[in-house]
Amino acid sequence: MNTNRVSATLSTADQEAVMTALGVIRERLPFLIDLTTAERVILPKLGDKTQPFVRKAVDIALQHPELLPAGFLDEMRKDAQLLVGLSPIRLAIDLLQKQIDDTVVQLGAEANAAARTVYAVTKTPYAGAILRTAAEDLGKRFGRKPRAAVVAAPAAPPEPALSAPAPAPGSHNA
Repeated sequence: MNTNRVSATLSTADQEAVMTALGVIRERLPFLIDLTTAERVILPKLGDKTQPFVRKAVDIALQHPELLPAGFLDEMRKDAQLLVGLSPIRLAIDLLQKQIDDTVVQLGAEANAAARTVYAVTKTPYAGAILRTAAEDLGKRFGRKPRAAVVAAPAAPPEPALSAPAPAPGSHNA
């Protein structure tokens, strides 16, 4: 298994250029909004079946503009066009975000594996006393909290077993 899938650097200039590009994207999309979780939950979602429904409704509304107020029709058309325009941008950004997330996860795994190697080396007899403090410091990551001493309490005597219920008065069971 290749344990070092990512071997790269990101210069400060490149990081700043990416952040600038993200700023340009935000400037070009000034209408983007932030929804709260509560708002997202109550809004209907536009899935694969709903998109054709919306397109057909827009087509019908455009063919019969007398059925709806002009302002409504204009806003509906703008919303539908913006939705179509944002779709490829959203796909590209979703892919980029997945790639960034995957890279960060891989880098984290690689960095952790390297750190564990260093920790293992500091614990070897060859590391000597000079690295003993470093090993103890690194070992804090794996340290367990000491268990509280459990005092053995005397066991409670078992409760007597319940006997069968007494017969009801007036019954003659023998």
